[in-house]
Amino acid sequence: MTLEEMREIALSFPGCAEGSSYGRPSFLVNKKFFTRLRREDDSLVLLEVSFDEREMLMEAEPETFHFTAHYKDYPSVLARISTLHPGSFRNFLDRRWRKIAPKKAVKAWDTAGVQPPPTAP
Repeated sequence: MTLEEMREIALSFPGCAEGSSYGRPSFLVNKKFFTRLRREDDSLVLLEVSFDEREMLMEAEPETFHFTAHYKDYPSVLARISTLHPGSFRNFLDRRWRKIAPKKAVKAWDTAGVQPPPTAP
């Protein structure tokens, strides 16, 4: 996935705002952390990932998913942007968005049946 694809997917979620963190792209929804691109290894920080799921992801796709000691106690995983599938990224963000977006926004999104545009493979 490219930086532009990542940005387009993140910004397709209602209420998403782009900023900067450590000089790299960072995204917030409802003033809460959504995702960011790490400077150290060009990996995206993905939240709402259980420890079991993280282990499964790292085992299935070690070239994409990993974590550092800093994230070991958090329900999160790091994903290398260069090998992360755009559809997978969208799914991780959807999970996080539903947790931090205003409940009215989630209900409106679901009621309208609005989905972000599909991402080419």
